[in-house]
Parts: sequence; structure tokens; C-alpha cells
Amino acid sequence: MTTIANTAQDQAWNGPEGAHWARHQDRWNAVNDGFNTPLLDAAGIAGAHRTLDIGCGAGQTTRLAARRAPRGHALGLDLSAPMLAEARVRAAAEGVDNVTFTRGDAQTHPYEQGAFDAVISRYSAMFFEDPEAAFAHIGRALRPGGRLALVCPSDPGLNGWVTAMTSLRGILPVGDFGRPGVPGMFSLAVPDTVRTLLAAAGFTGVAIEEARAYGTWGRDAADAADFLLATGPGRHLMDQADEPTRTRARTALTDHLRAHETPEGPVRLLSTAWLVTAERP
Repeated sequence: MTTIANTAQDQAWNGPEGAHWARHQDRWNAVNDGFNTPLLDAAGIAGAHRTLDIGCGAGQTTRLAARRAPRGHALGLDLSAPMLAEARVRAAAEGVDNVTFTRGDAQTHPYEQGAFDAVISRYSAMFFEDPEAAFAHIGRALRPGGRLALVCPSDPGLNGWVTAMTSLRGILPVGDFGRPGVPGMFSLAVPDTVRTLLAAAGFTGVAIEEARAYGTWGRDAADAADFLLATGPGRHLMDQADEPTRTRARTALTDHLRAHETPEGPVRLLSTAWLVTAERP
């Protein structure tokens, strides 16, 4: 275990938020599955490649990377002990034996220089306390010519879960969902910010393209509303309300989500992200 650069994130992901994600890993994978293939294709993982998955969570993308490089190895790194425990269980159950999961902070972990052919991250690279220093440190873990591939959210208004939550303004104290350049979910939402950041961190060939995918958020509108309100942002808002207000919010969110039910029932919401790639020179 290395020094933790962001103690607030460490506390969150080893507290209720980490426990929630570990307990509901299948549901979160159903939300984000549509980005797996674009991410791994962009990283070019194959053969004997060694892959680092930063902020790997319960390890789905790490295991997929390991399968793409059967003669290689994938290391999943995350702060969250509860999620890493689930990742190890899943890897064993699926028979993926060329994978390792380690608890650590991607910003400070003592990587061996040039140890990896690829670094990937699905929705985990937005929370660094000092992004330029973090990416420079991570870049040194790549071999020359090694590839960085990230999926990070674009504009909040282009993400269905944000639109759903902002529909509750007037009932709950819904604020802004982060600002570009400030650590948080949407810190990498502006492409020029990302290009400047990665160039300053020593990467070359930075390319950014839009990626869109529909994710499944619940069996029906009521189930999706309960799930959204049980996430970190949802819990924060509901904790500030009394019981009648919470009931109003749940009813209003369920009504909003009915428009997103598919004919079969499940709620599908669009997520819009940036697929970012870069190389270590």
C-alpha cells in the first residue's frame, strides 16, 4: 500500500460508496458496459501486453484486458478494499489467472518504470488531486510507445443520469455536477483542458473522440429511481430532506424515468463520454 494523495477519496471508497459499488457491481457494469470495447480497442491490448487499469473498481475492465492478452498480465489498482475483494472473487470464478488486484493510489503508487504496454481507465481518472503530477507519474509506468486510453464523462447535460437528477430541482437541493478542471466527475469534460493536461504531463499524440452508449439503470422506472437515489449523489441529496420530501422526490424521479423504459421494461439512459488516447514518447 502506498501513500494516499487524496484522503477524501480513500475514505469514500472504503466507506458507504465503496460498499455500494461492491454490492451492486453487476448493476454498475450494466450502466457502463457499452464503453468496454471502445476503451480496450483504443488501448490496442493483445498478445503479451502488460496492462495497468487505474481505478479498476470491481475489476471488469481489468479482467477483459487480461483476456485480450493471454500471454500478458493485467494489474488492477484501486483505493477501495471492498471492490477489490469482489474483483478477486470474480477473477477466480471466471478462471482469469493472469490478473492481479492491488490496493493503492494511482497518483503515488511505486510503479516500475516502463513496466506497462498500456494504461486504461473507465470513469476513474477524473478525481486526481493534482492531475498533471498524477498523469506524469502514471506515464512513467508506460514503456516508450506505450498507450494511455481513458473514458471520462463529457458535458453533464449529455448524460441521462444527470438530466434525471436535475429534474428534481425544486424538490431536492440539486446543485451543479462538478466543474471542468476541478477534481470530480466532470473535471475532464472539456477536450482542450485534457489536451493541455496530458501534454504537460509528457504525453504525445493526444486524441479525443466522442463515445456514446446506452446503459441499463433498472428493471423499470421505479427500480431505476431507487438505484439512482442510492448512489453517492442521490444519498447526499436525500439525507438533506425529510420523509415527505423524499417520497415526493422518488415519485418525481420515477415519473421522469418512465419515458426511458424500453418496451421490455428496463430503463436505458444515454451516457456521453470522451475516449481519450495518448502515447508515452
